[in-house]
Amino acid sequence: MRLTVIGCSGSMSGPSSPSSCYLVQAEGPGESGPRTWNVLLDLGSGAFGALLGHLDPAELDMVVLSHLHADHIVDMTGLQVYRRYHPAGALRPVRVLGPDDTARRIRAVSGDEDDEDLSAEFAIETFAPGTVVEVGPLRIEPFEVEHPLPAYGVRVTGPREDGTGEGVLAYTGDTDLCEGLGPLARGADLLLAEAAFQEGRDAVRGVHLTGRRAGQVAAAGEVAGLVLTHQPPWNDPAVAAREAAEVFDGPIELAAPGAVWAI
Repeated sequence: MRLTVIGCSGSMSGPSSPSSCYLVQAEGPGESGPRTWNVLLDLGSGAFGALLGHLDPAELDMVVLSHLHADHIVDMTGLQVYRRYHPAGALRPVRVLGPDDTARRIRAVSGDEDDEDLSAEFAIETFAPGTVVEVGPLRIEPFEVEHPLPAYGVRVTGPREDGTGEGVLAYTGDTDLCEGLGPLARGADLLLAEAAFQEGRDAVRGVHLTGRRAGQVAAAGEVAGLVLTHQPPWNDPAVAAREAAEVFDGPIELAAPGAVWAI
């Protein structure tokens, strides 16, 4: 299993990165033999164009939407057009996993009518905490997290890239410290944690993690490595890394477009 960062800018696209989008891939059996399975975690502003440099979107097996803020879903509009009007013919519907209101929200950002039928492009499934969703060799488990609207972190379990059993990627989505982050992160090989806020600058709670709070999650979960992401254009990402290092003594890295981690 491997993680490729497509976009990692927080709350909006930035000068050097689209907003949130992460490609998870794993090798596993398919109907006609071994194949690569492809899952996107979020598809924010500017991410669809960047994705084209890594993968033909026709090969996507699922898109997981952690929550329905625009910086995590707005480029679903591009994916919809790609699948509906592809010059080789309309593509099969791709599985989409997200919160209860996913279909309505996609219609809203696409400018579609409220009763627009999306079933030709998207086979939409709804998060159910405690329920694992399988995509080829990957198992996806959602955990409710704390954000101003319904939001989920996702734990992805799949075959290790080196063939030695299974590995775990934990993705926080957007959240503050909350109960769901404990089981989400526990024992993960890699914790992909947002850290949009900074200690001493952003006092509002219930919205985002700081680097320090992301480090606390990593330390409590005894994760093997921490990757900080969702940095708004006005942030210096090095601040988040320093904050995290105050409370987590494991490896800390910063997400960047095109960066790849083998799990």
